[in-house]
Formats: sequence, C-alpha cells, structure tokens
Amino acid sequence: MKVEIIPFESRYAKDFAQLNIAWLEKYFAVEPHDSELMEQCEDTIIKPGGHIFFARVGDKIAGTFSLIKIEEGIYELGKMAVSPSFQGLKIGQQLMQHCIDFSISNGWKMLQLYSHTSLENAIYIYKKFGFVTIPMEEIPPYDRSNIKMERRL
Repeated sequence: MKVEIIPFESRYAKDFAQLNIAWLEKYFAVEPHDSELMEQCEDTIIKPGGHIFFARVGDKIAGTFSLIKIEEGIYELGKMAVSPSFQGLKIGQQLMQHCIDFSISNGWKMLQLYSHTSLENAIYIYKKFGFVTIPMEEIPPYDRSNIKMERRL
C-alpha cells in the first residue's frame, strides 16, 4: 500500500472536516473552535500562514493534519485524524514524520499540541517523536485538553 502525503487543495476541504468531526465525535465533542477551524479551514488555517496535509492511498484520503500558525516559527500541530478504515497501518506516524520534516525544512523553532491523557496511543506517538509535556495555559483553546506538549526543532 503506497501512502502519499500531499498538501492542501480546496477539493479536499470536506475530507479535512469529515475526518476530524468523526474523530472528535468518537472521543469527545466538536467544540466551537473546532467548527471554525474545520468549516473554514482556508480562512482560519491556510490564509494566516498555516498548512494542511493529507495522507492519500490511491484516490482515497486516509488521514490529515494541520499546522496552525501561532507566531513566526511556532505552529500548533492540530486536527490530526486517520480514517477508521486505515487505522493500524502507521499512517498517523507517517503524517507525524512529514510534519516534523516539513517544519524543520521551513526553519521553524517549535511545534506545540493539545491533547488528552486518555488518548494513550496518541500520547505514545507524540513522545516517540520527541514531544514533551509543558505547562498549559489557564484557559486552553479546547475544553477537552488536559495536556499540552511541544517539540523544539
């Protein structure tokens, strides 16, 4: 099975939203901040300097993630999801490696992410790729978050 990691194209905006909504509804709930990012991803992520990538297998979108610009050289890794029909094939790890390689090639300083400690597999992958736990803001951007991590590049 050949997995291609491809950059955002408008025709995949619905895939970005659908993959993330399915994931959020399975584990948590879709929050207003999520809806804004997913339903208007070109305006809320791409235009302010962020990026969205997809894992494509044949003609199917198998997974996605976004890099949301916080400030120059610092990005939030967010909205990472893999379709249930493609889970267990290490597509999430391929997306993560692409994320780190892309960030380093752009000369960025740091990646940050928000997660929840109940997502043990995700936390394991984040740690495997060099993310460490840091203190979280008093009011994080997502109600579901109980852990904030970063990776210096």
